[in-house]
Amino acid sequence: MVRFPIRFQSISDVKEFVQIVNSYPYDVDLSSGRYVVDAKSIMGIFSLELQSAINLEIHSNTCDDLVEALTPFRADEQ
Repeated sequence: MVRFPIRFQSISDVKEFVQIVNSYPYDVDLSSGRYVVDAKSIMGIFSLELQSAINLEIHSNTCDDLVEALTPFRADEQ
């Protein structure tokens, strides 16, 4: 399992993120506080508090391709 914080700057970031995540076969969740949603669901993402960092969890240990694709969204990279 791979975990790291992400942050969205705009609605178009959320749309791009969902397109990227949906192009990979891994199960991916986003969590904010006690709420957990499927990261492949744009409606689920918009139900979270997007002003602060959100925790991303990829349910795979061999997902370096997806981790690299999501680098622009990483909150710990900025």
